Amino acid sequence: MPTQKIQKILVANRGEIALRIMRTAREMGIKTVAIYSEADKEAVFSRFADEAYHIGPAPSSESYLVADKIIEVAKKSGADAIHPGYGFLSENASFARQAIQEGLIFIGPGAEAIQTMGSKLAAKEAVKPFNVPLVPGTDHPISNPAEALEIADRIGYPILIKASAGGGGKGMRVIENPEQLENGFDRAVSEAKNAFGDGSVFIERFVNSPRHIEIQILADSHGNIVHLFERECSIQRRHQKVVEEAPSSVLTPALRDAMGQSAIEVARSCNYVGAGTVEFLLDDQHRYYFLEMNTRLQVEHPVTECITNVDLVREQIRIAEGHPLSFRQEDLAIRGHAIEIRVYAEDAKNGFLPDTGKLDRYRIPTGPGIRVDDGVEEGQEIPIHYDPMLAKLVVFGHDRQSAIDRCIHAIDDYEISGVQTTLDFGRFAISHEAFRSGDFDTHFVDQYFEPQMLERPISCTSEEIAQLTVGLVNRTKAVSVNGAPKSESAASSWTKRRLSN
Repeated sequence: MPTQKIQKILVANRGEIALRIMRTAREMGIKTVAIYSEADKEAVFSRFADEAYHIGPAPSSESYLVADKIIEVAKKSGADAIHPGYGFLSENASFARQAIQEGLIFIGPGAEAIQTMGSKLAAKEAVKPFNVPLVPGTDHPISNPAEALEIADRIGYPILIKASAGGGGKGMRVIENPEQLENGFDRAVSEAKNAFGDGSVFIERFVNSPRHIEIQILADSHGNIVHLFERECSIQRRHQKVVEEAPSSVLTPALRDAMGQSAIEVARSCNYVGAGTVEFLLDDQHRYYFLEMNTRLQVEHPVTECITNVDLVREQIRIAEGHPLSFRQEDLAIRGHAIEIRVYAEDAKNGFLPDTGKLDRYRIPTGPGIRVDDGVEEGQEIPIHYDPMLAKLVVFGHDRQSAIDRCIHAIDDYEISGVQTTLDFGRFAISHEAFRSGDFDTHFVDQYFEPQMLERPISCTSEEIAQLTVGLVNRTKAVSVNGAPKSESAASSWTKRRLSN
């Protein structure tokens, strides 16, 4: 396959992922084009790009999800490639197909692979001949509760009813017994139809005490496929990840190799090209089962970059240009340990409800082994129209324990005020004995977390009390001089963080 040097990339996304892609592109000497909605006209990513184009009102349905507008901007700007990031149109086969038909390079897999892996049932059918372990269940849509009852009786309770067309916990119901089935089935179908426009569901046996393990893969157009080891994503709220780490604390070298090879076979089953993630469930007997494949860059990709020293976005771009992979499987090795805390604008003490407002103060932690991927800045209004993730705090250590300790210190040094965030929950999670020991699963939040746990008593040394006093005195002086209180001083922000730790 001939190579084609990419000169300019339109990033069809926003926020931290748009900025992260643009930074690698700039390092590679590639110009970038941003698209932005009315809500993002002053956003960091739109100012960072070489060019930026307004594409519509704040709602994503009128801006970031309108493929025709994005393609039009790509052509107008002279971009020769599109990077979809994650979310929005990143796993939309029609968008990938349209971009290619317009003569653009789509930095991702082909439309056929996206389409196959976008349906959980189609994905299961595709991987069957490749001896990839599957959870016992159906390989076709279930049309009515009576059929579901018959299947449940055959495979045994509890069962899981799942939407075929989506993820994120939508259209998903755990059924413990026959009495729950009809109502649970109807609710799953309705939710799937509302969320994805497709009400088809299927049934799997519910896996007890599951851990969520995913394998990062890279595949080029020359037939080479490698895996870059695993990430553990078992700490979740509402079936969505909050804390991720690499490598997993539970995998043995033999199990890691087996799961890595299965991930490669999944990629091979759909002729995959690009970066992708194969997700598995691991049960309490260390048996693993294929869950789905995400045909895009993952939110949690930085932890893989930390332990492998591979820039995944750079590799995506090189693959899209037609280059073969620059390394073989045997060239890859795990070094150290990495943890990612997703920093959401959510109130963990109130059911993780999204929060909006102005970032009165925003200061990121710095130091050895600390990386923050963000797309926000102090003084910015946090819009209600998009995913509430503000940033990703990523730390790296020579082993798991040092990564945990470093992450706790980094959380303590992260200063955010104006909106509620999940930083305190992240601190709670990685400080918990279950996490530290590695003995946890996807039920961590239900088993261990109660909102009042974030209301910790004050614990200050005499030196810290002195610092607090000086800070508050200085703040009082600032108020008296200016005649009105500031939004929040450094001292009061530090006070808030200290009193919550």
